[in-house]
Amino acid sequence: GLYSNGLWCLAISKSCLSTLLSEKVTQMMEWASKRSVIRMNGEKFRRFVKAPPRNYSVVIMFTALQPQRQCGVCRQADEEFQVLANSWRYSSAFTNKVFFASVDFDEGSDVFQMLNMNSAPTFLHFPSKGKPRRSDSYELQVRGFAAEQLARWVADRTDLHIRVIRPPNYVGPLLLGFLLAVIGGLAYLRRHNLEFLFNKNVWAFSALSFVLIMTSGQMWNHIRGPPYAHKNPNTGQVSYIHGSSQAQFVAETHIVLLFNAAVTMGMVLLCEAATSDMDIGKRKIMCVAGIGLVMLFFSWLLSIFRAKYHGYPYSFLMS
Repeated sequence: GLYSNGLWCLAISKSCLSTLLSEKVTQMMEWASKRSVIRMNGEKFRRFVKAPPRNYSVVIMFTALQPQRQCGVCRQADEEFQVLANSWRYSSAFTNKVFFASVDFDEGSDVFQMLNMNSAPTFLHFPSKGKPRRSDSYELQVRGFAAEQLARWVADRTDLHIRVIRPPNYVGPLLLGFLLAVIGGLAYLRRHNLEFLFNKNVWAFSALSFVLIMTSGQMWNHIRGPPYAHKNPNTGQVSYIHGSSQAQFVAETHIVLLFNAAVTMGMVLLCEAATSDMDIGKRKIMCVAGIGLVMLFFSWLLSIFRAKYHGYPYSFLMS
């Protein structure tokens, strides 16, 4: 009767869905075997990500890699995303439950329009069940795009712990070896006169350079991998200072380093003006220059601080 016909239709429907799901998983596995990051256009995205059935999660990077887009950050993020995807693809724990994919604006502008997306790069996680939540959108400006940070986010969303394995980079060891060879060569050439190793100014300059590099945030950059700067896709305006106290750009650390160095130089000039045996005229010039450097660049440092910590009540000169 009607009940048995309904059961028969339901069985046929489940069988069709199971076949369709199997075909989709097989196709995704075939693509993943060729490329760790599956390239998708609008048609592939709608069929393999948006349309049911789907029992696998997809982590997608929405990007704009074409040269005319002038998105330098996209290329850096793409390199890190490739490292993460390769680490997963070639790990012993690889399964068909999570896939990594990318959608380029020039190949899938309709996808960007569908998702109301107007910036790149952007990382989204599409879970195997249900719609993406707010936490399925990666906070790029806060966490940066380093593969290790992306792996932590993927672990939070999928319970999949990926051990990031980077390809060997011989540039660092080669540069270190070259530097040691240069230092060793100089020491050998001056082996009969090594007084420069006991020069207080040399050690003071070296220590000061190290302190300036560390206090400007270079180690944070190394850990988080933030973009160099941010270009607004709508206005084209480039921002070198991040507007939040929880993040920074690489360019921002360079600016802070230069400002701190200028303030330090001003303090050194003031100390030299007070203790030097030079004639009074030169000491006055050093004193004025030192005061100018300290006041000007400390004011600019304070303005950066005020821009990042909104509501900070104090200001100085041009800040």
